[in-house]
Amino acid sequence: MDDLREKVIEKLQTIFDPEIPVSIYELGLIYEINILPINNVQIVMTLTAPGCPAAQSLPVEVDQKLREIEGVNDVHVAVTWTPPWDKSRMSEVAQVELGWL
Repeated sequence: MDDLREKVIEKLQTIFDPEIPVSIYELGLIYEINILPINNVQIVMTLTAPGCPAAQSLPVEVDQKLREIEGVNDVHVAVTWTPPWDKSRMSEVAQVELGWL
């Protein structure tokens, strides 16, 4: 399961917020990655703001890209607004890429 989790993280790092040139993983938009029995993947994520223009497209892109991983049986992506996203959730990599460090 750890191997599949690593593949999920690698795939999430290829998905970018359309307004910020940083992966959604490094932005801290992924709150939970759960690998369930028979290789089902459950993602709990948020967006930078409720009115985010990518609110409809990003969760669908996450679902589609994770289904590309060999061995993944099913994917469920849930969007949450609790807790709200803020800049403190960004990784150091994201902060450097945006010139904030």
